[in-house]
Amino acid sequence: RTFGYHRVEILAALTNGVMLFGIAIYIVIETIARIRAPVEVASGLMFLVACAGLVVNIICMRILAGGHDHSLNVKGAYLEVWSDMISSVAVIAAAIIIYFTNWYWVDIVLALGIGVWMLPRTWRLMKQSIHILLEGVPENINIEQIEQALVQVAGVQAIHDLHVWEISSNKISLTAHAVANLTERSYEGVLSDLLRVLQTEFNIDHATIQIEPHD
Repeated sequence: RTFGYHRVEILAALTNGVMLFGIAIYIVIETIARIRAPVEVASGLMFLVACAGLVVNIICMRILAGGHDHSLNVKGAYLEVWSDMISSVAVIAAAIIIYFTNWYWVDIVLALGIGVWMLPRTWRLMKQSIHILLEGVPENINIEQIEQALVQVAGVQAIHDLHVWEISSNKISLTAHAVANLTERSYEGVLSDLLRVLQTEFNIDHATIQIEPHD
């Protein structure tokens, strides 16, 4: 593993996304089944369990809040806890309504809403994970801008075989071939300027650039 085990984070995020997506589908299917055959809901037990779940979810969200913007895996865990918290609030509301009104259909409506709410968010998490695993260009990187910036370096004539990908969250790698006029500048000078542009303008520290003479 020449890149270490950084990709394990993405595999975990993808697994989390797939599981959440499956849970959302399951909730929708179960809700449709409840529509056809409504069942009596134990609102008291429902309320107590939802309150306990809400407390745990609030604690977990506070723990994960600082890292969900920097790690796709933490983002997946944060999304799962966020979904659970929304579910707990909805279940508490449903339990109160059912207790005072015996409107069991409220449980069905809220469950369907939770499932539908989860689907697009878990799909986005899976899509981001698969994009990284397929070594796509990171979403915050414009590869055309990188090429234009590198061509502006003194002595560089052209850039080709440019590849940018993400090993894991915020760990970006780049490889490229740079055609340069080495009669005007030294090999080391051109390479140093190219690496400096990548670091200062695009925050890319892990780059491998092959310099090719213009002739």
